[in-house]
Amino acid sequence: MRQFLFCIVNILKIIFVLQIKNMSASLLLIIVVIYFTLLLFVSWRTGRNSNNESFFIGNHRSNWMLVAFGMIGTSLSGVTFVSVPGAVSKDAFGYLQITLGYMIGYITIAYILLPLYYRLKLTSIYGYLQTRMGMYSYKTGALFFIISRWFGATARLYLVVNILQVNLLNSFHVPFWLTTLIILAMIILYTYEGGVKTIVWTDTLQTSCMLIGLIVCSMYIMHHLGLNISESVEAMRAKGFTKIFNTNIDEKNFFVKQILAGAFITITMTGIDQEMMQKSISVTSLKDSQKNMVSLAFIMLIVIGMFLFLGGLLHLYGARENVAATGDQLFPTIALQHMPAALSIVFIIALISALFPSADGAMTALTSSICIDILGMKRREDWLEEKQKSIRKKIHLWVAVSFLILVLVFKIINNNSMIGIILKLAGYTYGPLLGLFAFGIFSKRKIKDKLVPYVCFAAPIVCYILDTYQGKIFGEFQIGLELIAINGLLTWLGLWVISKKE
Repeated sequence: MRQFLFCIVNILKIIFVLQIKNMSASLLLIIVVIYFTLLLFVSWRTGRNSNNESFFIGNHRSNWMLVAFGMIGTSLSGVTFVSVPGAVSKDAFGYLQITLGYMIGYITIAYILLPLYYRLKLTSIYGYLQTRMGMYSYKTGALFFIISRWFGATARLYLVVNILQVNLLNSFHVPFWLTTLIILAMIILYTYEGGVKTIVWTDTLQTSCMLIGLIVCSMYIMHHLGLNISESVEAMRAKGFTKIFNTNIDEKNFFVKQILAGAFITITMTGIDQEMMQKSISVTSLKDSQKNMVSLAFIMLIVIGMFLFLGGLLHLYGARENVAATGDQLFPTIALQHMPAALSIVFIIALISALFPSADGAMTALTSSICIDILGMKRREDWLEEKQKSIRKKIHLWVAVSFLILVLVFKIINNNSMIGIILKLAGYTYGPLLGLFAFGIFSKRKIKDKLVPYVCFAAPIVCYILDTYQGKIFGEFQIGLELIAINGLLTWLGLWVISKKE
């Protein structure tokens, strides 16, 4: 380990001496390769002697502090890294409204959902739906998770790959599809054996790099502008960037709507999401897992506040230096074209550190859900360990291929702000999951299991109609991110209709 790190340090010293004064795409590419080599080393050390239980739930031996810290990177991803700062000129610090809702959601998960998962000793959290409602409900819940995570993770992946493509690999004339293929191949290499057991450690490394990049870039911009923290906040206030709460009840960003939406987004995208819970239930005990979740609630508030502060700094910097880029392109443009070479390196490392946690965890969770929930691997007594392992590896490869296809689709769409697309998609795809779990936990009614898929697919369709024609239906009142709660409520009402008293 020491020899490996010593070698990396020496290589970096040589690169800095030879090229730091003349930043180039070649240097950035070398940094990416070195960083990935470090990930492979961590994977090799943690993935030895792994089995299917290691891949799915880390043998229930994960350290809660590592899981909590690593989940910061998974929760934020490359979307938060570039989209949240880029949106400050449009939404100011309004994203903190959603973050306050996140805290409510994390605490709800800690004391309502986690005890349920540990009591039932679940490998896939959707096994609860089978226990409570039946096989059709179980399969429907797993299917909606697969759809949700497939779209959400690939949207996040596209955002960061596109930034790397535009600012780094275009100069090498590497096509976008090949860039995506190479990155997915990298992720497969370090998750192929260890799964969750490896991801707990790699996510910790990646989150550390991402937060270091956030802090270093913020400090440089403040120094360049000649401002301290309080002066920076005052300059942002003068531009109107520090406004948090929207008090207009008719608008999408009304603070009550945003807080409620944040709570429901967290409950669905974390609490009933196999990727996030796969890591939480890999912790040894329920008490430690609850510590992980509550700690994450407060850490996320601080970290997102730091990202918004960086966003304000970026817009102040952009105004002074006449930077034309906006939205998702603002941070990459300033970091790679207006900052010193050393900081460009820090940005690239931080960016790819934001990329990998959201993609590797999603691929692992989708593989787990397809194997356990759709194929019924845990119920197949005739499948020995080696056969299960072989099938799991094939599924993992097919998941990677599906990611490649959907990232190319997002390239065609090419939206300027991916965070809006991701949250909108979550409203449609996670709503039925919210309704299913809420009905199961808070109702004792017996459901007609075979009718559950019809209800769960009907609710998003009704929501789409409401969202599309909301101007004609509600007048000036606008539906925002609370669409996910409306979707969940419609699902719950539909399930109540097809159920009876037990």
